[in-house]
Amino acid sequence: MAKKRIALLTGGGDAPGLNAVISTLTRACLNQTDYEIIGYKFGYRGLYENNFIELTRATTSGILHRGGTILYSSNKDNLFDYQVVEDGKTVKKDVSDVAVSNMKKENVEVLVVLGGDGTLTSARDFARKGVNVIGVPKTIDNDLGATSVTFGFDTAVNVVTESLGRIHTTAEAHQRVMIVEVMGRNSGWISLFSGVAGSADVILLPEFPYNLDRIAEKIKSRNEQGSPFTVIVIGEGAREEGKEVSVNEVVDDSPDPIRLGGIGAKLAHDLKPLVPNEVRSLALGHLQRGGETSPRDRVLSARYGNAAAQAIIDKDFGKMVALEGDTMVRVSLEDVIGNNKYVEKNNELITIAKRMGISFANDILDK
Repeated sequence: MAKKRIALLTGGGDAPGLNAVISTLTRACLNQTDYEIIGYKFGYRGLYENNFIELTRATTSGILHRGGTILYSSNKDNLFDYQVVEDGKTVKKDVSDVAVSNMKKENVEVLVVLGGDGTLTSARDFARKGVNVIGVPKTIDNDLGATSVTFGFDTAVNVVTESLGRIHTTAEAHQRVMIVEVMGRNSGWISLFSGVAGSADVILLPEFPYNLDRIAEKIKSRNEQGSPFTVIVIGEGAREEGKEVSVNEVVDDSPDPIRLGGIGAKLAHDLKPLVPNEVRSLALGHLQRGGETSPRDRVLSARYGNAAAQAIIDKDFGKMVALEGDTMVRVSLEDVIGNNKYVEKNNELITIAKRMGISFANDILDK
């Protein structure tokens, strides 16, 4: 009789730490259980196409530090609303039963899903169909409310902070205003943490619309005080008071069709007539996701992988492993979806930033 299997998949945007979770979970399950381990490639599409690889000690060797994911990823493949071609036309159908059938055919007893809100929504829906699911939270944005921190966030903050250090030197040399646009969608965690750590002069958060005149006043004040340069960190979902967010593109075949971007360039354009300094902008983009995983994220990912393995051993399914304070816990997938976490005005780091002289260009935060 064929051995029962555990299957892993990684969905949504990539995040540093995915490979560390895969490696830790695979080795923990091989050492502590009788399961074989497989990994579906390209997210849920691999589950639909039954495209997988064996996960062994050999295939997961030397990946703990690597960014990305050896299983590849996709943020377009919702099997409950999947694009297929019928009679020459592209239509959307619920093909989740095909995925369930594929798992049964391969003797998959447990499905471990590594992803963010959209990916975990499908994980919840598979759990409702009777699949034994374990979720692992993943996003560099750190905006999942059911866990204290997500892996990938620390690495992203490190990348932005290092970049700000480099931006500072050239901004000072040429007395420029340098605007650095960072990821995070509608949450400002990357902006806030990296802005404080990287000694930004202005931090603009998606949660609190900015006042353009306040930014100009801050720049002029720094000029008058003998610091004729300014470094601004802006989250991609930030917007001016009374204005809409900046949309880079709309991708119709994606469950998350709105791609934010361009707010840094827009702010630079708006500021140029208001200040004497030369104004430049830079969008860090996918640099924040790539490269090696930070040591902190490697350890956190290992904890998540181990916690998922323990949930499998305990046969505690329909759950997502989460960090509560500094303790690993499990929460129902039913309570995860839509529970997003945003920066609030009473956040301690905002108080610290204001006392450091950092402006948020917002009436509520700058009081």
